[in-house]
Amino acid sequence: MTAADRSAADPPAVAVREVRVALDRTPILHGVDLRVPAGQWVTVIGPNGAGKSTLLRAIGGLLPFTGEISVFGTDLRRVRRRQRARLVAMVMQQPVVPAGMTVLDYVLLGRTPYIPPLGRESQADVAAAWEVLESLDLSRLAERVLATLSGGERQRVFLARALAQGATLLLLDEPTSALDIGHQQEVLELVDGLRRERGLTVVTTMHDLSVAGEYADRLVLLVEGRVVATGPPEQVLTEPLLTTHYRARVRVIAGEHGPVVVPVRR
Repeated sequence: MTAADRSAADPPAVAVREVRVALDRTPILHGVDLRVPAGQWVTVIGPNGAGKSTLLRAIGGLLPFTGEISVFGTDLRRVRRRQRARLVAMVMQQPVVPAGMTVLDYVLLGRTPYIPPLGRESQADVAAAWEVLESLDLSRLAERVLATLSGGERQRVFLARALAQGATLLLLDEPTSALDIGHQQEVLELVDGLRRERGLTVVTTMHDLSVAGEYADRLVLLVEGRVVATGPPEQVLTEPLLTTHYRARVRVIAGEHGPVVVPVRR
C-alpha cells in the first residue's frame, strides 16, 4: 500500500457532517460539511458574521450542535472532556488569563488533562511545559507575568499552552488578528514548522485572505453559516467569489506561495 493509499484509508483528523448550531435560538451554522485530512492546514475564511468562530468552537466541543463531528474517527460526543483535551487544543482570539499569572504557570494549564482531580502537576508535567517553552524560545520569559509581554510574545505563550496539551489537532481562532505584520509572520511560520515537525493538523480562521492563502493547504469559504467554496487557495481566492461574497472590489495576483488579494478603489 502506498503512502497515498494509507492516507486515504486513515480516518480524517476532523469530519463534520450536516452540522447546525444555534446561539440564543438564532441559527448560526446551517448544515456545514467539512473534512480535514490528518497533517493538513485548513483555514476557514468568510465575511464578518459568517460563523467561522462558531464552527471552530463546535469542533472543539465548546458548543452544542446537531449533526455529526468526529475527531480522528471518534464521534466527538463519545469523547470525555479530559480525553478530548488530549486530542484537541484550541487557542481563542482573546484567551482569559488570570491576573498576575506567570508564563510558566499559564503553560502548565495545558497539562490539566493529565493531572488527577485534586492533584498537582508532576515533574513530568513541569518538564513537558519547559520543553515547549524552550522550543518556542520562551524559557527566558518563564517567570514574567503574562500581562507584561508584547502581543507577539503573548501569542506564542497561548500557543505554548496549547502545545503543552500534547494534542495533535490545533484549532486557532484568528491567531494573528492583533499582531503587526512581523509578528504575524513569526507566529505563522512557527505554527507551520511545528505542524511539520510534530505531525499536527491545524484548523484556523483568518480575515487576511492573502495570509490565509499563503499558509493553508486548503481554504473553506463560509458565508452566512454555509460552505460556498472549498479547495486549494487558487480555487477559492478568485475575483468572482470574493466580489460576490465579500461585496468587495479586489484584484487577485499570483504570488510565490499563493494568491495575493489586493483591494481596488471604486
